[in-house]
Amino acid sequence: MKKGINYTFDKVRVVMVNTTEPGNIGAAARAMKNMNLSKLYLVNPKGYPSATATARASGADDVLSDAIVCESLEEALKGTHLVIGASARQRNIKWRQMDVIGTCNKIQKTITIDSQEVAVIFGTEKSGLTNKELDLCQILMTIPGNPDYFSLNVASAIQIFAYQNYIYNTTTEFKESVSKLASFDELESFYTHLTQVLEHIEYFRDKYSQVLLMRRLRCFFTKVEPKIEEVSIFRGILKKIKPFN
Repeated sequence: MKKGINYTFDKVRVVMVNTTEPGNIGAAARAMKNMNLSKLYLVNPKGYPSATATARASGADDVLSDAIVCESLEEALKGTHLVIGASARQRNIKWRQMDVIGTCNKIQKTITIDSQEVAVIFGTEKSGLTNKELDLCQILMTIPGNPDYFSLNVASAIQIFAYQNYIYNTTTEFKESVSKLASFDELESFYTHLTQVLEHIEYFRDKYSQVLLMRRLRCFFTKVEPKIEEVSIFRGILKKIKPFN
């Protein structure tokens, strides 16, 4: 491990969506502080702020007090360049999947560029992330475990991720990339524009086919990791068909 460096990962956001147990928020803050993560975003948390959360934080009060509460997941993701969704189960739509080790490798490569931030999303205790929430992600992160019994508490999942992120980012170095990834905001604007164009040419049969097709297109563009200039090229093509409103 390199010496003389304060490993605080200010470019990594931990996003908890619709958390129902305040104690899990406190436990997550504790896990984060142990591994030098400080940016906690809470989307519509239930019963928060809470004395239970503060007690479970066990001294990580600063992470709790600095936590940003958002009304929507889109709000929590603004300004990020890589969005990762944590999930313990397989989905019908094949999002790009990586285990926690491969995910941390990807995070490290992304944050070598100064202005790029990463968000890692954790869903509800009962059902995890919805397909609609996963549509906003570029990577589906899985944590391997016992296939006969896998019931990982959300705070425990955050602890595993935070530990692996710390280990990976303090022992591995990458050269800084010269090309910046398109941000979450830029990609969402592109997807909105693409949807408008496809509606304009009457490509969708109905709303159901629209949802499925746009999900598959998101998966496609996620795999190629579009850069800012590449998204600009696509937007230029789309504007020749229909201007963006």
